[in-house]
This record gives sequence, structure tokens and C-alpha cells, in this order.
Amino acid sequence: MPISMPFGLKIAIINRMFKKRLDDKAKELGLTSAQLRVLGTISRLEAEGKGEIHQTDLEKIEHVSHPAMTKMLHRLEDKKLITVTPYHKDKRYNTICCFNEAVAIYNVILAHDEEVFDEICRNLSLKQKDMIRKSMDLLLEEADFKDERDQIVEKKKRGKTAYEKQDNNDQP
Repeated sequence: MPISMPFGLKIAIINRMFKKRLDDKAKELGLTSAQLRVLGTISRLEAEGKGEIHQTDLEKIEHVSHPAMTKMLHRLEDKKLITVTPYHKDKRYNTICCFNEAVAIYNVILAHDEEVFDEICRNLSLKQKDMIRKSMDLLLEEADFKDERDQIVEKKKRGKTAYEKQDNNDQP
């Protein structure tokens, strides 16, 4: 029997269930959920072969202020999960890379995410679970906004990053 509530509220409830369980896992790993999310973004971008990852890129993707991201990156660096180095073309910007331990943590979280999904959908058939995944993919594809990460990738494909100034000497 369908539950009578707005669709957005249904999504919010499911989001809270996922977030709570993933926050608990982050705590077990000695991380905050925000640190884990940023670490996941870095790992995902590296796994997708995005090349150099810069702090300003992460700020845009995660919708985090520069000071907050700086603090988060320093904490992740102190935990020996990432390296933060000055960008070779402009020392005002930082390039971020994950250590193997960070990738392993991200893989643990991906596995835990799957466990949470299975737990929430425990009474559903494989076909129903697959239908949910496909429906969510369709909703995300049809969303009104373009993913900021894709915008960053496109700029890099053109040979420019978000903070490189274009002048007459730059070639696209």
C-alpha cells in the first residue's frame, strides 16, 4: 500500500537513514562524515582518471567554503590519507592526491553503502532493487542542474582549470 506523503519527504527520510548509518561507519574509521564525503569525492575523481584535483574543485563539488575545505584537507593530511601540494602552475592553489589507505577506506564505505541499501530493501526482490537503482539513475540524469564535477572535467579537457587565467598565450 502506497504511503501518503510528498515524494521529497520520502527521499529525505531515505537520505537520513543512509546518512545515519554511513556516519556511524565514518566514526568507526575515525573520520567525520564531511571528511569521509570529501575523501570519497577525491577517491572517485582519481578512480575516474580526472587528473589533477584541486582544492577549489572540491569546494565547488561539495559546496564548502575555502576556509572549511582548507581545515578539512589539513585534518585528512594529518591522518596521512591525502597529500596537499602547491599547484605547479600557480602556488596559490593546491593539488590533492589520496594515499592507498584512503582508497581502501572509500572501498569500505562503498561496501557499507551496499549493505545499507540491502538492509533498507531487505523485503524487496532483486528485480525491485534493480528497478529502484535504475529509477534513481533516471531521476539524476533528468535533474535540472549540471553536475559541477562534470563542469570541472570539461574545463580540464579544454586544458584549463577553474583558476588558471586565460590570456593570449594560452592555447585551448
